[in-house]
Amino acid sequence: MTSANIRWGILGPGSIAKSFAGGVAQSRTGTLEALGARNPAKPHLAETFPGARILDGYDALLADRDVDAVYISIPHPGHAEWAIKAAEAGKHVLCEKPLALTAFEADAMMHAARKAGTFLGEAFMYRLHPQTRQLVELIKSGAIGEVRMIKSSFGFAMPGFMPEHRLYANDLAGGGILDVGGYPVSMARLIAGAATGLAFAEPDKVVGAAHLGQSGVDEWASALLHFPGGIVAEISCSISLDQDNVLRIFGSNGRIEVPDFWFAGGNRDVGPGRIEVIRSGAARELINLNETRHLYSFEIDAAGEAIQAGRQEFAWPGMSWADSLGTLRVLDKWRAAVGLEYEIEKPAKRINTLSGRQLCADGKTIAKRAIPGLPKLVSLLALGFEDFRTFSSGSILLDAYFEAGGNLFDTGYVYGGGYTETLLGQWLTNRGVREQSVIIAKGAHSPLCYPDVIAKQLAQSLDRLQTDHVDIYFMHRDNPDVPVGEFVDAMDAEAKAGRIRGLFGGSNWTMERMDEAIAYAEKNSRQKPGALSNNFSLAEMLEPIWAGCVTSSTDAWKAWLTARQMPNFAWSSQGRGFFTDRAGRDRTDNEELVRVWYSERNFGRRDRAIELARKLGRSPIHVALAYVLAQPFPSVPLIGPRTLDELEDSLKALDIKLTPEDVAWLNEGADTRRA
Repeated sequence: MTSANIRWGILGPGSIAKSFAGGVAQSRTGTLEALGARNPAKPHLAETFPGARILDGYDALLADRDVDAVYISIPHPGHAEWAIKAAEAGKHVLCEKPLALTAFEADAMMHAARKAGTFLGEAFMYRLHPQTRQLVELIKSGAIGEVRMIKSSFGFAMPGFMPEHRLYANDLAGGGILDVGGYPVSMARLIAGAATGLAFAEPDKVVGAAHLGQSGVDEWASALLHFPGGIVAEISCSISLDQDNVLRIFGSNGRIEVPDFWFAGGNRDVGPGRIEVIRSGAARELINLNETRHLYSFEIDAAGEAIQAGRQEFAWPGMSWADSLGTLRVLDKWRAAVGLEYEIEKPAKRINTLSGRQLCADGKTIAKRAIPGLPKLVSLLALGFEDFRTFSSGSILLDAYFEAGGNLFDTGYVYGGGYTETLLGQWLTNRGVREQSVIIAKGAHSPLCYPDVIAKQLAQSLDRLQTDHVDIYFMHRDNPDVPVGEFVDAMDAEAKAGRIRGLFGGSNWTMERMDEAIAYAEKNSRQKPGALSNNFSLAEMLEPIWAGCVTSSTDAWKAWLTARQMPNFAWSSQGRGFFTDRAGRDRTDNEELVRVWYSERNFGRRDRAIELARKLGRSPIHVALAYVLAQPFPSVPLIGPRTLDELEDSLKALDIKLTPEDVAWLNEGADTRRA
């Protein structure tokens, strides 16, 4: 990008878009080029946005070659969709707050911008106003001593309940938490960070309460944030209640007060900047910044400077990506605490991908293979997704995995207290892809590891999954006190009933019990256990991560799996961080890594993975995953990415084709190596 002015396009007219246009007019780096409107014939658009070409629709704005950057001012449910589409169109994006409905959506927006090489910023205009920097400097200088408590509110009262207004509309994600709650949250995190020498701080505890009104949105709400080191923040917001809206920062030697900090004590046009310092035993000190520039011009210039410099996010004190994610994670916890999930986040209405498109089923990034005993081809990698607790968050990852070619989903009766199965069932039904998908289910986990539990838990799993069968079923643990034949009989009965239509076997079963189970099935005309789900990775698990776990990474296990040609669906296939910078001979801070993986033999394998990764232009974790895929028996790694970046990073391993010689060298350091 040259030093020429940034040509801005506004996506969606409205009052805040009008304020932004005023800021562009007074900026140093920007000019207003165009406005995208769904109703371009709406009266007075030309007068409201002078100098802007009025375009018919948002797509027209993104297709306009004379627009460099887009300001997204539509209601928040559309932020993620249009920011992703803008990045795909090569446009830089400044998006109104909140950046997205959730941190998961925001992460997907950042993923799209990262891939496109475009700028993405959250438009908290107060963060770029000089008042904010002045406030931080006061905190850092110890003007009120040690910061101990922060109190901040942003609340106003609408004339009454107005179901047609966006602030009360459930389908527009109305309410105070998302509309204005982000201001006190982001400010509290900024001040707590300044007090502890950080750009911003993350609370270690969030407690929230709210009143949900007639339409199900929060009309007034409060939250307590506790930060490491002891700082406590009391924050509140409202759309049906007037509040004093004064930021108060309490320290050991006084306090600071800032009225309406988001407007810098002014309005949407001009924020003069006003800070009052009240020290113990001293006269009040009033700091007037006397700013006359347009309130929005500061963020426009900060965004323009970042774009001109080739940066993809704001420089501090603007909202960096990590800062935006941190604020949204607090809002997510606040909403979860009060039970606020919008109807548009639920399966019935979230029928498309986050980008607003229908799910695409022709992905080829993840290849598929045949596994003996399964009627369908299955993807090379299986997806686990135990960390997600809402449909709107989990569907982002599920969609991306499926669109890349993945169709193998790893679930378990105990995962997420049952929610993992529920989420997958909602997604399969919502997207209509059950027939293309392969479900791994698990049951009878300790302490309920008994044959008569299998049918009961499987029935509940099928209900959660909204299907009449699973494709692969594993006993989640073994109980050596029970004759193995009883477990085989119980799983065989489910196969005969059609509720398991493929493979069954053991997860965390020993070689001896599998041999015994297979022999029993052969002798008694039962379906044989045909798969395992044990730990397997380039690093050998020295002791169980969790009680009852079994590794299959030993030499004896590899020989057994190869001789049997037994499929193994490998968990912790990348060593749970052992092949990242979190581990090392001199890194002993992570108890689990040290206890489970630290041995000289494993470190030798890690060293060779690092060496090969350098040669291939990949990371050691990619080599570790490729090792699992390159085994002489059917080996299917289970991966558990939490973000789209993590998913995409895992898929890079699929480009690595290891030879048997590579596998032998990685394993034991044999002499045969790649030239």
